[in-house]
Amino acid sequence: MHERKLGAMTSRLAYAFVLASIVACGGSAAPPPAPQAVAVSPPAAPTAATPSASGIWLGTLHAGAVALRIQLRVELSHAPACSLDSLDQHAIGIPCTASVAGTALTVDVPAVKGTMQATLSADGNTLDGTWSQGGAALPVTLMRQRSAIEPKPPAIDPALPPVDVAQLQDQLEKDLAGALANGELGPGTGAGITIGVVQHGVRRIFSYGTAKPDSVFEIGSVSKTFTGLLLAQLVEQKQVRLDEPVRSLLPAGTVAAPASGPEITLVDLSAQRSGLPRLPDNFRPADPTDPYADYDKPALFAFLASHGVALPAKPEFMYSNLGVGLLGEALAERSGRPYNTLLRDEITVPLGMTDTGVALTASMLVRLVPGHDGNHKPARAWNLNVLAGAGGIRSTAADMLTYLEAQLHPDHLPPTTRTTPARRTLPAALAASHVVHGDALPGMHIALNWLRIDETGAFWHNGATGGYSSFALFDPGADYAVIVLSNTSIGDRQFTDDLGNHIVARLVGKPATSLGPR
Repeated sequence: MHERKLGAMTSRLAYAFVLASIVACGGSAAPPPAPQAVAVSPPAAPTAATPSASGIWLGTLHAGAVALRIQLRVELSHAPACSLDSLDQHAIGIPCTASVAGTALTVDVPAVKGTMQATLSADGNTLDGTWSQGGAALPVTLMRQRSAIEPKPPAIDPALPPVDVAQLQDQLEKDLAGALANGELGPGTGAGITIGVVQHGVRRIFSYGTAKPDSVFEIGSVSKTFTGLLLAQLVEQKQVRLDEPVRSLLPAGTVAAPASGPEITLVDLSAQRSGLPRLPDNFRPADPTDPYADYDKPALFAFLASHGVALPAKPEFMYSNLGVGLLGEALAERSGRPYNTLLRDEITVPLGMTDTGVALTASMLVRLVPGHDGNHKPARAWNLNVLAGAGGIRSTAADMLTYLEAQLHPDHLPPTTRTTPARRTLPAALAASHVVHGDALPGMHIALNWLRIDETGAFWHNGATGGYSSFALFDPGADYAVIVLSNTSIGDRQFTDDLGNHIVARLVGKPATSLGPR
């Protein structure tokens, strides 16, 4: 797949982990973006005698101290259409449906379980109403615009002949010169990035900015791929089945079976088609700078009891942090081990990954590079509590390369994987975790949490927490893998994604997203 196309798709997913916590919870793990004027063009009054809600609308959603610009595009006439842009979160083109009754407009956004109900002003230039999501109701006012704010495409560096991993660092020194001088890695940003690349068995690790080669980072939603592998492991060990209802893994009486129809299974959770929202409606963090810390097992089970576990009539890909967090907890319940212990027993110890886990060892804590939000302000580390399987793992580039090498070559694992009968299932589990189980983003399918790029056969995932971001990709056919770990969350651009895609492009000799300042 062309690198620009891949980059556009990866940005939507990495951001999903941050999006719901900001909008649904009324708080952010990072300080809000600087206030910005919402009217970018003079209002264009409707031409019809009766005002119409069709058009382009722009406003700011205030959730506590957070201010997020939202842009709504609505067409209600001959060809109905609706899309929502969360501009400050770089989530563009989120599908929605719009309906109107007189001057009352209702907009539903299924992907984030949000609804806007607003009234059109007499002059047709203002929508005034309420945004409801995750149990919160927030006031919102949108103004009609003559034109939409369109995201600017990134600059593209010309293609070079494929760069061998041994020469990659020299090439990146040139490509990152602008970012290091006055861009995303410039002085005063506090930013640090560690990169790991393996190609045909040759490994290279190098770092920039405040990071070191052995620095520890939060890997965010790349954690989901570990949870998918844990599922594959327990399937191989005959402890669970892919088609087993998640309800059967939870304590008796946690949630009732649906009155009729199918229910959510383990593979539904891993393939992101469970229909569960991105976050539960009882997710209300006491501390927005560490939003998941107080969401515990009783809260999760209370949500399930209320929401139920019925599978949608038409299951389809819909990214859910809640769903994969629930999967991790369900596997922990069935195994009788906490998620972090299960992770250690089934993956990290067998693979010799001594710097990977949910809980920080004393050695890891010393090397945890301080996190920063998208505006390069200090940000706290996150503790994901019961949803750790969705994004709670910390690791280093070296350990992540070991993990990705195991993905590339499940049949060539180190001898430590064969020390117990349970660990001997790991090669088969790795291979099983790559089996596709459904459609995902355009041009992609999803395996057990890994997304497969159909054109190349590569698998990828990315992630972001309040102070960190990550990008992981491995291509079995071309025999290479890339990990990028950053101590900066998503800001005005997804620099970690840009860098990861840039490295892939250099390895295969395609045009690459420019890494210089925008």
